Amino acid sequence: MENNNLQKQMTSRHITMLALGGAIGAGLFKGSGEAIGIAGPSVLLAFLLGGLVLFIVMVGLERLILDNRDVQGLSGILRPYLGGRGAHFSDWLYWSLWMINIIAEAVAAASFLQLWFPHVPSWFFVLVLALLTTVINLYSVRLFAETEYWLAFAKITVIIILIVFGIFLVGQEMFHLGITPTFQKITSHGGFTPHGLKGLVNSLLVVIYSYGGSELIAITVSETEEPHKAIPKAIRGVMGRIISFYIVPLFLLLIIYPWNTLAATNVSPFVLVFEKMHVPFASDIVNFVIVLALFSSINSGVYASSRTLYFQLKEHPGSLGKLAKLNKHKAPQRAVLFCTGTLYIGVILSYFLGNQLFNYLVGSLSYTVLCVWLLITVAALLLAIKKGRTLDIAFSSVAIVILALIFIGILFNNSLPVTILTGILYLIIFFTYQQKNDPFVIEASHK
Repeated sequence: MENNNLQKQMTSRHITMLALGGAIGAGLFKGSGEAIGIAGPSVLLAFLLGGLVLFIVMVGLERLILDNRDVQGLSGILRPYLGGRGAHFSDWLYWSLWMINIIAEAVAAASFLQLWFPHVPSWFFVLVLALLTTVINLYSVRLFAETEYWLAFAKITVIIILIVFGIFLVGQEMFHLGITPTFQKITSHGGFTPHGLKGLVNSLLVVIYSYGGSELIAITVSETEEPHKAIPKAIRGVMGRIISFYIVPLFLLLIIYPWNTLAATNVSPFVLVFEKMHVPFASDIVNFVIVLALFSSINSGVYASSRTLYFQLKEHPGSLGKLAKLNKHKAPQRAVLFCTGTLYIGVILSYFLGNQLFNYLVGSLSYTVLCVWLLITVAALLLAIKKGRTLDIAFSSVAIVILALIFIGILFNNSLPVTILTGILYLIIFFTYQQKNDPFVIEASHK
């Protein structure tokens, strides 16, 4: 039925910026200092390793999308390879990821806004963010895509400015000290791995959290004009930008400042570079960009979670089937309202848990991003085996091994309460699957 179909209004430029909006957030502008503190200069290796895995995951996702001509959501892409239960698990896992993420990002955004308005309660800022994201996502996918495009554009502009400033400052160092002494500054405070292999593994938690969101491209399939042309183009564009926008700034920062200085600062490492270039109101500018980055991530999260919820309830109506209803702009208005409603749960949780809430949520998010990437890569491996693509089989197998090792590393270094609560969530999702209501299983049984 026409009323049940989402409108195809997104182009490759929208999808590229949407994925960048999901992947470039507080993890770069604020979390990079934390990652440097955990791993020292070897954080570059952690982001390279994470980037390599992300590349294999995204190439696998591209293969899966191109192999399916009419798919809806992540579960539609994975179902032919992982079956009904695997598709159900992936969708609700992905939905929970964004539900947790928008709470985490909203709590973080409120804390940054309070630097300017210390007397305004955090719940007010969360309320404003909830209302803005609701309006943007309710009106039409075109408004959402344009908003996300310009939010991502603002973030990228600041990153490019930082890179230009960084190259200038490094050039000055090379002119005064010489090329070799300048680059040796990276390892002059305890070597390349001051905290050893453990520090490198621990930093991967921040890396995976930072890169998470790139796979959001899969959710856009049903609302993209010519998806089988636009999405591969967007994936190629996203990969280069994400890796360069993380690794290049970090590399320059580690030359300009000792890694322990970057780790000890209470502000974003970006602020230090802007201040070194004597940019007026540097801390306010970077703080504003961080708020934009967080709002962009919340906006992307509401989009991803509402579409995932819509696809699931459209296929499995049940008692919540009324949420799978489109408004006149072909946006799933009830699903959007339901998902933005979780922001108010975040307000309640932050009241009881305070700043500790963000740490709990990030720990859980790292597990979930890893699981989603694993599911995508396993499906891509099964597709490669089916098609007999030897190179794809090798790449996917390597990615699965690396993801499994990272998962084990995070398992040993994450807090026990976070691990237990995340495990309970996964078990609930796994056992709520009902095969008798799965249209894929029903269709397969009639063939």
